[in-house]
Amino acid sequence: MRLSRRFAPVFLALALVTVLPYEAMPHARGEPTGPHARGMSGRSADTRPFEAECRVRVTGPDVVAHCHNPYPRTDHVSLHIECDPWWDLDTDTAPADVGPAMTVRLTGRCWAKVRSAWVGHAW
Repeated sequence: MRLSRRFAPVFLALALVTVLPYEAMPHARGEPTGPHARGMSGRSADTRPFEAECRVRVTGPDVVAHCHNPYPRTDHVSLHIECDPWWDLDTDTAPADVGPAMTVRLTGRCWAKVRSAWVGHAW
């Protein structure tokens, strides 16, 4: 009796591991596992290393983003604005092409206040 109480947590952990569905495991979903899943910088393997550098400035309800692309490939950027009041619609600009050594300016606004603004990259 004493032996079973001592190993009860071990038996419980073993039972939980064997009951876990196969689809819940990372290798079943095709996700990379192990030390090769992320690089030395800790960034995910699917992030694009050649994105335009963008700076977003919020002044009251107005948002301005300047994106500069120092790389030889064209980047497609769009400005996403999340407005604070529930009745104010969030907006996204049309994608703009930022060619090599070019700078583009993206603008947008909310009616009242801006909760957050960021630039998305599509490639």
